[in-house]
Amino acid sequence: MPVRKQGSKTTDEQAREELRWRLSEGGYSFTRQRAVVFDYLQSVEHHPTAEEVYLAVKKSLPKVSLATVYKNLEALIEAGAASKLTYGDGSARYDIRTDHHYHLRCLVCGTIWDVEPTEISQSFKRMRPRRGFHVTDLRLELLGTCRECREKES
Repeated sequence: MPVRKQGSKTTDEQAREELRWRLSEGGYSFTRQRAVVFDYLQSVEHHPTAEEVYLAVKKSLPKVSLATVYKNLEALIEAGAASKLTYGDGSARYDIRTDHHYHLRCLVCGTIWDVEPTEISQSFKRMRPRRGFHVTDLRLELLGTCRECREKES
């Protein structure tokens, strides 16, 4: 999925066409609800929960239900247009990026941001750990406290 560049109409149009194609290939139709959910995910830098997506989408689609938002998020995931980040300690979060990248996660508020991959991911993939384990992917998450939460603690 293309990464959105602010104010780039061409990139927005390309992302929309990519979304249409992915949904079609996945057996899903392109609907206004899916487009609004996708657009919201593209517009934020963090990875929102379904509830955050619902509250934002409700502004454009007042009659939308939380269940509809969940169904549309799952359709985007199934079609490969978004990904779901799950951790045992909180709500799932949704990421518009499906390419290989890393994350920063605040342990206080739970907000998650993207970090670009580096050469280190290739090094990990070449590793041959004990017991014949073959590394096929790498998921790196840096844990800490975001600036806003640190300022609240002060």
